[in-house]
This record gives sequence, C-alpha cells and structure tokens, in this order.
Amino acid sequence: PTHIAVAFDPPTPTFRHEMYPEYKAQREETPEGIKIAVPYIKKILDAYQIPVVEVAGFEADDAIGTMAKIAEKKDFETYMVTPDKDFCQLVSERIFMYKLRRGAKALEIWGIDEVKKEFRCERPEQVIDILALWGDAADNIKGMPGVGEKRSKDLIAKYGSLENIYNHLNDFKGKLKENLIKYKEQVELAKTLVTIKVDVPVDFNEDLYIRQDIKADELNEIFKELEFRTLSQRILKKTTTGSPQQTSLFDFADEQEQKEPEKQFADINTTEHDYKVLQTNEEIAGLVEQLQKLPEFCFDTETTSVNTIDAEIVGLSLSFEAHKAFYVPFPEDYEEAKQRLNLLKQVFENKDIAKIGQNLKYDIQILKNYGINVCGTLHDTMLAHYLLKPEQRHNMDVLAENYLNYRPVSIEKLIGKKGKHQSTMRLVPLEQIKEYACEDADITWQLYQKLIPDLKNSGQYELYEKIEIPLVPVLAQMELNGISLDAQALNDYAVELREKILSIEKSIYTDAGVEFNISSPKQLGEVLFDRMKIIDNPKKTKTKQYSTSEKELQKLKIKHPVIEKILEYRGLKKLLNTYVETLPDLINPKTKRIHTSYNQAVVATGRLSSNNPNLQNIPIRTEEGKKIRKAFTVGSNKNLLISADYSQIELRLMAHFSNDEHLIEAFRVGKDIHRATAGKIFHVDEAEVTPEMRSKAKSANFGIIYGISSFGLAENLGISRSEAKQLIDGYFAAYPKVKEFMDKQILLAREKGYVETLFGRRRYLPEINSRNAVMRGVAERNAINAPIQGTAADIIKIAMINLFKAIQELDFEAKMLLQVHDELILEFPEDKKDIMSHLVKEKMENAVKLSIPLTVEVGMGKNWLEAH
Repeated sequence: PTHIAVAFDPPTPTFRHEMYPEYKAQREETPEGIKIAVPYIKKILDAYQIPVVEVAGFEADDAIGTMAKIAEKKDFETYMVTPDKDFCQLVSERIFMYKLRRGAKALEIWGIDEVKKEFRCERPEQVIDILALWGDAADNIKGMPGVGEKRSKDLIAKYGSLENIYNHLNDFKGKLKENLIKYKEQVELAKTLVTIKVDVPVDFNEDLYIRQDIKADELNEIFKELEFRTLSQRILKKTTTGSPQQTSLFDFADEQEQKEPEKQFADINTTEHDYKVLQTNEEIAGLVEQLQKLPEFCFDTETTSVNTIDAEIVGLSLSFEAHKAFYVPFPEDYEEAKQRLNLLKQVFENKDIAKIGQNLKYDIQILKNYGINVCGTLHDTMLAHYLLKPEQRHNMDVLAENYLNYRPVSIEKLIGKKGKHQSTMRLVPLEQIKEYACEDADITWQLYQKLIPDLKNSGQYELYEKIEIPLVPVLAQMELNGISLDAQALNDYAVELREKILSIEKSIYTDAGVEFNISSPKQLGEVLFDRMKIIDNPKKTKTKQYSTSEKELQKLKIKHPVIEKILEYRGLKKLLNTYVETLPDLINPKTKRIHTSYNQAVVATGRLSSNNPNLQNIPIRTEEGKKIRKAFTVGSNKNLLISADYSQIELRLMAHFSNDEHLIEAFRVGKDIHRATAGKIFHVDEAEVTPEMRSKAKSANFGIIYGISSFGLAENLGISRSEAKQLIDGYFAAYPKVKEFMDKQILLAREKGYVETLFGRRRYLPEINSRNAVMRGVAERNAINAPIQGTAADIIKIAMINLFKAIQELDFEAKMLLQVHDELILEFPEDKKDIMSHLVKEKMENAVKLSIPLTVEVGMGKNWLEAH
C-alpha cells in the first residue's frame, strides 16, 4: 500500500450506546490479555510509523467507512482489512475487503461480485437491510423475530429493500406479517445500528497516511521486550551481529509462504570458546591456585534433580573470562563426590572472593548438602535482571538471547525430550555435558558484566546489594530447614472434610430437586438458571454457557440458600484437594519435613512467593484453615514455634508516605486505627463507634491503599455506590494528605513511567498514559499501592536478613522456617523462649526507622495455629 492507517474503538461509549443502551451489553468484559496487548499494539504501530485513527463517539468501523469513502472520491483504491461481514455494505468499484483467514484460504479479497454472491443481492448497500432483518447476536442487535440469515436474504432479493417490504405488507400473512407489524420499530432501529457511518469527523489529509519506513531500532526493542524472536527475524531480518535490516511491511502476511527463518542467534557451534574438563586432583589443584588470586568467579552445578534435598551433584563448571570455562565431573558415590568437592572448599569458603551465579540459591544449597558453605560477596544475574525488568522472564536462555544475541544449548537437546528432567544427566557423554555446563557458567559470567553496570546506572544497585543478595543465603537455609507436618492429623481431617462435603452435596441436590455434577460449570448453570430459575437473564460466558464464577455467585447469595452451599462446597473441595490430601505426600522421606521453595524473582512488587507447596494461600481466619495450620508442628517436643507478624504494616506505611498528621498521631498513641477512622468518617466520638461503623472504616482503610473505587467499595460492603462514595469522601476529609499522596504518585508515574519503594525498588507502569480508561485505572492503582506493598516486602526482607545473622551468633539451635506475607515462623528450644521473643521482636521492629513505630505481634506454641 502507498497509504495506511489503523482504526481503534474509543474507550468511551459511542452514539450507538446512547441510542440503544443494550448495544453489546451481553459481551464479556474485555479479556485481560487484550487489555495488556493494546498498548503494545499501539507502540508497534508507532514504530511502523502507521497512524492511529480514533474518533470519540464513533466506532472504528465508522472511521474506516468514512475514510474509505473519502479516499474513493480522491481516486484511491482502498482495502478494508477485516473479516467483519458488516463492511460488505461499503464495497464499491474502488473499495474492497481484504479478509485474512486461517486455514487453506489464508487471504480473500472481496469486491462487488463477491458481496453479491455471498448475500444474493444486486448492490452491496442492500447488505444493510439484510443485516437489519437478520440482526446481529454478537452486538446484541435484535432483528425481525423468525427471520434468520436465509430468509432475510430471500426477502431483500425479492423486494430490494426494507422499505419496499413494508410497501408490500399485504403480500405477507400469518406470523411473519404479525411480526413485521409488531417489530417494525425494532427493525428500523437495527437498520440504524448496523449502518456504518460515512460522515464522521476524520482528518483526511492524505499525506498523514503515506507509508513510512519502519523505525527499526524502536521495533527491535519492543520485540526484545516481548520475546518475539521469530517475528523479529521475519520483519527485521536480524543478523547474528544484532543489527536489524528492515523488510517489507507485508512480508509476514501469508503464513503459508514463510520459509524457515535464517539462523538468528550465535550458538555454541559458531562461537569460539575454550572449555576444558578437569578430572585429576592435580588439574583441580591448578585451577584452585588460579581462583585464589581472583577477585571473583562464576560457577554453576549440574545435578540429578531440581529438588535440592534429593539432588546429587554430577559436575560443576566455573568461569572467570568470556568464552572460557572449566568443568569438574564428580563420581556418583556421595562420599567420593564430597572428597573431590573438598578440593574446591577453600575457594568457595574464601570470604575475599566474590561468587557469581544464575539462580545462585540452588547452587548454594547443593554445595551445602556436601558440607561447603559458599562465602564472600554474592552476585545473581537472575536477581539483577529481576530488579531491572521485574515483569519479564529472567531465565538464562532468555537473558542470553536478549543481552548476548546468543542461543544456549537446551537441556532437552542434551538429555532428550523424553528424558525425565535432569534425572538422566549422568547418562550424558562427558564431552556433551562439558559443553553444556561450561556454556552455562560462561554465559552467566558475560551476563554479569552487562547487568551490574545497568543496575548501577538505574540507581538500584544498593537495593540489590543490601537486600536481594543478602536474602539469598537466608532463603537457601530456610528451604533446607523445612517444617514438620503431622500427616496423621491431616489424614483424619480429610475424612472429616469428605463427610462434610458429602453432606453439603446432598443438601444441594435436595434444593435443586435433581442430582448433578456440582463441579461442572455447564451442569451447575443449567440447574440454577434453567431448572431453578434463580434469576432472569443470567450472565453468560463467550461460549454461551451460564457464568457460574465465584464473582457471579457471590452476587446471587441473597437470591437462594443453595448459592451459599455451592460456594461452601467449592471452598471445601479446593481446601481438600490443594492442602489436606496433598501436603502429606510432600513430606520428604529423608528429612520427614515439608520443604517449600521461595521465589525471589517472580512477583513484580518485591513480595516473595512460595510453591511446592504454596504455603502463602492457606486461609487464616476460617476454621478449616486453622485446622490445616494446626498440622504444622515442631520437630521435637523440646522445641516451640514462634510466629511474628507485622501489625497493619501497609497502613503504617501509608501514614509514613503521606505524612498525614492525623493518621500518624493515631498510630503513635496506639489507637485502634479502624475505630479512629470510623470516628472521623462518621463524625462521632470513638467510644460511640459501632461494630458496623468500624467494619466499614476497616474496609475503607485497606481499600484506599489499593486505590479502591466507590463501585469496588460498594461491592465489598454490599452498600449503595452513593454510600460508598460518601465513605471515601469522608476518609479523604479525615486524612487529606493521603489524597495528596495518591494524586502525587499518579503524577509521578505519568512523568517517569514508574514508581519506587522507600528503598528504590521500581514498578514500571507503561499503561499509566494509556487512552484505555480501564488499563490506565489499573496503572494508577498500582502507582499508589506498589510503593506501599513493595516497601512492606523490602522491610520484612531486611528483618529476615538481620534475624538470620543474629540466629547464627546464638549458642543454641534456632531456625527460621517460613515467611508468609508479613509473618515469620521460627523453631527453637522451649527454654529459650524469652530470648527468642525479645530477639525476633527487636529485629523486626527495628528493620527500618519510619515516622511511626512498626509493631510486631508475637505468639508461641507447639504448632503454627497455637503460635499464630
């Protein structure tokens, strides 16, 4: 094309919505994937230098229709790129539909003949009348009842237009005539709605739409961020040097014509390198002598399992120079392997030599299993990249491709796709495993050289050096410590839960008057809405099934008692399947304990997540959740567990960030913050605050942190939107500087594109200036919440680091076991409870100095429930 533009629907309602409020009303909320994608699509269009057309009050269809008709008058041949049948009404001698499809016919171009054949009409504009009679279920446009696709085409083929049908009304009889009279206004409205406007206010300066060259560097950056490697190759023809060479706009339009892309990345076979195997003690001693003289080196372990408790070391690779590395293989026998590892012990335990790795926590745990404590300054390329780009992936393959233009050998290629991951590592020939292992160490060394300067330039090196890296050995030890679990107690509870679930199931069947699969959304929807008719016009999913999501069922709780039972049934089934039946199977046979894994580089806010098992989602307040916590016990009867939990840390941080004197004062004098807030919102003395007032104030307190709207608060509390708005307005009147802080954060995010925690952790918000109101709203809420939630995460990490150091200095055995949000769990000898209570409280409360004190609630017991 010589000229090109892309039209978008505006974020605000159009004239069709105003004319017909039910227009598209049945559609599901825009999928989250699309909300995330649209800003990137617009960035890509900008890099292509393709203009975006968006007209307030009109749909993209109308903008396209107007531009096509104007272009036609200027003698342009115009192609509307769309599969939408509505556009057939615009087709003319110089306007065509460019229909992209999947499958055998990947591309069709429709002109007048194709439209006439498809709709059995004489002129494309007759498509409007056909659609008016037919209706459009996708847009919730009701046509003529009893008239579908075939009949609507037949009628227009015979009478030529809707108006002519009514001019010959006496030709009709029976139900059709009755409907034509009864639904005349409905069909006329449908005709207006399906007619694409060709007179919307579009700026048609044809020079604006002239095809421009791609801004290759910008497009390359976007594709790198999105990891669109194949697409990048096709469009930019990337060479192994990484310099993009632009290709034609539509080089990628027809998938069937695509050839295999040229090799885009360098790999181990095309890059000169010097990788050596060291098998004798003399060779290893020579390497140790070299390493002892260095300030830093990189290392990586090859093992038989991703589970560090069960993993056996197969080999170890080391690098301290690009394209150069050494591989040390180890025998299968544990004692023999340990003996060989001891040759390297002095290097790993040398505090003057820095150690570098990718996901270093794993390698530290493997060496600890063989009696080696990794000492000295640590560096982790995974964590460095996590701080730089928290919402991207951080695995080594992706980093190598993005930063080094290098594609590493995959483990699947090494051990075969059918081989169980890592368990077959000992079967790999030495030469192959040497190349693979040395490459890992070599790439990590090269990534380290690139990522650390980037961290320093971004101002986040101190966060990396003081918080993220010191936390690595803490988490490594916590995971190895694990926690004891009373499997029998959970097995007994499983029996109790199954009986309760069966009882609820029978009660649901009685209410419904039929037995069915309650876990089947399809069957549940049919029973609730077809058989029981709980409500009229229930919401449907895009697959035309009734929606039975928890969100939808929560709205219907007051409609029938069966809804409450279904929600309870689902909750208990999830608890049974996720925890009660599963946790006993996760007890490690060697240690007799549960060992969760902490993910330090997953959550963008800085929070830790846990998996295998995830212990952070066990319900706290329900009786069922409490019984699960009760099963987590001490490893010895002589020990106790201590639970230490930050009290209202996020509210305290809001007070600190906003510097609101009323909020600060309430915390300083130790008031019940929810009661104090209720008093201010409802203008009563705190002594007169009712439990209901306090509950509403509590929802407001926590909701404000997350940028809650009046709609959200109304849904949470089951109150009207106007009452929710009064609550929020009252909150801001009581704490005016909180509102100032929130507004300031949004402005800051718009200016910088990110917000920061107290310690410099960044949350990037690319959608903060989006024209899409929904996406912009999410970014604005994150601008308010991320600094608070992220700072809370940073604080507990500091507390863990400080507490871990203090525990190491004790003359008795104490262990940090778990971190769950703002709570730490430790195990220690019962006779040391006074020392531990003071130590834990002191380290946690003094992790950072704020304008208001941090307070920690401490409990102790023989199990997690007692301690909590």
